[in-house]
Amino acid sequence: MNTFPIFRYRISQQLQPLSLLSQITSNSSTSCLQVFSAEESWLIYVEKGKLVYACYLNNMFELLDKKLQHLSQEILTLNSETNQQLRAIFETGVENQITPRPDYMAICWLVEHKYISSEQASILIKELALEVLKSFLTLDEGNYEITPESFLNNMPKFCYLDVPSLVEQCQNKSANPKNIESAVSQLSDFQPLNHIQPPAETKIGQELLQQSIIIDNNIPNQQEQYTNEKIYTIVCIDDSLTVLNVMKLFLDDQIFSVIGINDPLKALTQVIRSKPDLILLDVEMPNIGGYEFCRLLRKHSYFKTTPIIMVTGRTGFKDRAKAKIVRSSGYLTKPFTKAELLKIVFQNIG
Repeated sequence: MNTFPIFRYRISQQLQPLSLLSQITSNSSTSCLQVFSAEESWLIYVEKGKLVYACYLNNMFELLDKKLQHLSQEILTLNSETNQQLRAIFETGVENQITPRPDYMAICWLVEHKYISSEQASILIKELALEVLKSFLTLDEGNYEITPESFLNNMPKFCYLDVPSLVEQCQNKSANPKNIESAVSQLSDFQPLNHIQPPAETKIGQELLQQSIIIDNNIPNQQEQYTNEKIYTIVCIDDSLTVLNVMKLFLDDQIFSVIGINDPLKALTQVIRSKPDLILLDVEMPNIGGYEFCRLLRKHSYFKTTPIIMVTGRTGFKDRAKAKIVRSSGYLTKPFTKAELLKIVFQNIG
């Protein structure tokens, strides 16, 4: 069910949107402005005095779809099939404050899988922000809260937008709307970040297993280096940095020492070094799939009984059967909530 802060249900008060924007951009701290009215709800994320993302609380995928359709006129990799895949992976029936923004995760996914570049993601985020702020600036009354942290703290950032410039453009946009392609000429007020690296390529399968066994026989147990005296060590293996960041966010760092690995070809050696209490393993990865990876792990004497949870967007009987064949311990379906992740983790660690 949807859960919202209690302040949302208070009697509405007079609000001044420009004053709220000035308040959250007046210093270098990171914050999230949450504003609720009877008609709409807004989330505005700020870092170092700059806007990094703005969205509606609900139904953000409709606006994202609209902007992607504009981009698809210039980018051939964006098509209806890509959009359907995005919705299947990230769109959820309920968007709440426990679940990270699926719309932002979808943008990260598009960049990681090279459907769009970091610069194009910057343009997309700016156009979304203009639409969101345009409606926000018309707000007269509602309730708000400013929180110092958000899930975006640990996520990739593609731009830092100047809020006064955005406000001015929103005012101009009301009189003279511009489509997303025209934003290419307005890149001077933000800084795209190119940081996502594709995984390396090498040989897989039995050769990979043999190499890791040789390494295992020549290195000391380094588990203490990773756990830092925490109760459980969990290894998360996924080629998506977005998913890894979400898992780290969901797993309390006071209880779990989380090791994220986004290169499946190096994962086996890292898993052997860390000897985790539980492994969260993506099914669909490049070069070596999750099912084969699980099968290789089970051949290693140390991991015959280690809990291995398969993580995937596929929910069919055939996929679950494959998971059982390779002796996985459980099955977590994407997209997942914090409660779903913690439930399956605690079910499999003792």
